[in-house]
Amino acid sequence: MLKPHQPNIIEYAYILGSIKGVDGANLSLYEVDQETENVKITLEGSDINFKDVEKAIQELGGSIHSIDLVATGQRLIEDVGTLMD
Repeated sequence: MLKPHQPNIIEYAYILGSIKGVDGANLSLYEVDQETENVKITLEGSDINFKDVEKAIQELGGSIHSIDLVATGQRLIEDVGTLMD
C-alpha cells in the first residue's frame, strides 16, 4: 500500500483491525520518501470483505498497489518453494 505520512501506520492498523471480519492486522513500513510511505499489510480473519478494506484505505488517503497472496478454504495450505521461486 502507498500512503501519505499521516495518518501513521498505528492508526491504519487500528482502523483496519477494527473492520468486521478482520481478526488481526500487521503493518510493516518498507520505504519512505518525502511525501509517501510504502507499507505491507497482512490481514487475517475468517470473513474479510475486500471492499471494506479498500474503502478504509482510500478514506485514509492510501492506495493498494497489489495483492500478492490470498488464502481461502476450509484449511490453509502452507506456502512452499517451487522451481519458479
